[in-house]
Formats: sequence, structure tokens, C-alpha cells
Amino acid sequence: MDSLFKSNYTIQKIFNNNVLLVTQNKKEKILFGKGLGFGRHFGDILSVDTKIDKIFSLEDKTNYDNFKELVTTVDSGLIGLCEEIIFMISKELNEDLNEKIHISLTDHIAFTLKRLKQNDEIENPFLVETETLYKREFEIARKAVAMLQKKMNIVIPDGEIGFITLHIHSARNKGKLSNTIRYAFLSNSIIEFIEDSLNLQIDTKSIDYARFITHIRFAIERLLNKTPIKNELFDIIKKQYKDSYALAEKVCALIENQLNLDVVEDEVAYIAVHIENFKNAS
Repeated sequence: MDSLFKSNYTIQKIFNNNVLLVTQNKKEKILFGKGLGFGRHFGDILSVDTKIDKIFSLEDKTNYDNFKELVTTVDSGLIGLCEEIIFMISKELNEDLNEKIHISLTDHIAFTLKRLKQNDEIENPFLVETETLYKREFEIARKAVAMLQKKMNIVIPDGEIGFITLHIHSARNKGKLSNTIRYAFLSNSIIEFIEDSLNLQIDTKSIDYARFITHIRFAIERLLNKTPIKNELFDIIKKQYKDSYALAEKVCALIENQLNLDVVEDEVAYIAVHIENFKNAS
């Protein structure tokens, strides 16, 4: 094991002044450090004692192969900028990220910039839901977009913050995005259904909205994990909020249709309370 720590790095590619692709003991790694690439060239030897802020490794062969392909198709400067963004994300969260983010986020940003240069419209129907569910990731994604705008001198729509948020959330959860998208899609569909049914517009900045979206998120998790909750006020809610309860049953039917799972009555009652709050706030 000592040789792993004592082996020097051989530079394979210089993405920018701060990011290098190197080999160490026949393994490729991404190094990040202020001014690390300044004045250096392909094939240069970098001492293992050199001050390096972060070392990223791609251990999974599929991720490694995909990253190598990205290197051949995406501008080196953009890859370097994306690596700086990934370093920022990791530092802000004070945690290591799933290695897949080096491919997924870079590929996403490269495609987004291409679309913007072609004047394609980029919309994100789940922006508000994403911000509500993943506040910390959303704040960091906002910083990422600011870095992109500053370095690329291009205006990036707010919807992109939401998309990058999902990549960050995925990287914190073993590279998985499926449940994240499920939360956002279902939440958006449910809100639209309630608004249409009650003929009102829900304030997406309100505390009632935030509580409801959060409840739906955890309700989905409970259903998927088969860990139902008990509602001690079930009978009172069903009797006192008849109309809201009836609408909540329809909402739960929507959830059941999407997840192919049964929603317990206790969950219906909780959703009925949220619907009643929306009605009272309108």
C-alpha cells in the first residue's frame, strides 16, 4: 500500500490551470488544485508531495469508459470547469460524491450549453418542487449556475438550477435519480390536480405548500418501504372535512396509479388536512 502513496503522477491531460487528468500506478485520476496545471504539459511528472486540494478516482469501469469518451467529445476547458463545480459541490456538502457525477453532470452541462447557443428554450416543470424538496442541493446548484454564467459569459435560465439540483441529490444517493424524479413528477401532477379540482391557485412559496410537498415525498417513501403511519384523528378528519377527504381519495388514487401500490386510509386523512389548509388559504 505504501507504493500507492509514494508514486508520482504522470500528466495525461490539462483541462485548465486547476484541473489535471493524471495516471498513478496505471490508474487515471482527476486532480484539483489552484494553479496545478499552470505551465505544465502532457507527460510531465507531478510529485506526490505536490499540494493537491482534491483527488477524484473513477473506479467503476463503465464510468471510466464514459468519462474517457467525454474527454474526446467535450471541450477540455468545459470539463475543467465542470470539475471545479464538482469540487465546489463536494466542499460545500463536506462529503464525497458518487463518481458518476463526473460523467452525468458534465454531459448534462455540455448539452445544456449547446442548446442555449442554439437558442433552444429550456423549461423545468418541476423547479418549485425540486427547490422545496432539496433546499440544500438547490442552494449549491445556484452557485454552480453562477460559476457557469461567469466563466462562459452566458445567461442560464433558472430551470437549470433545478436540473443540477437533481444531479447533486443523485450524487449523494449512490447515483440514483429514479425516486427523485418520481417525487417531482408526482408532486407536480398532484398540485395541478388539486388546483383544477378546487379552481384555485396554490401559492408555491407558502408554508402550506412546502409542508404538503414534503409530506408527499415521505408518503412515497413510506409506501415504497411499506411502513405506513397511523392517524389518530382519522375519524374526526373524515367527518369534519368531507369534501377535502373526498378529494384526497382522488389524489391517492392518482398516487396508486403511478406507484402501483395501495395507499392506506390514514394517509388519505393526512392529505385531506393539507387540502383543507389550501382551501382556507385561498
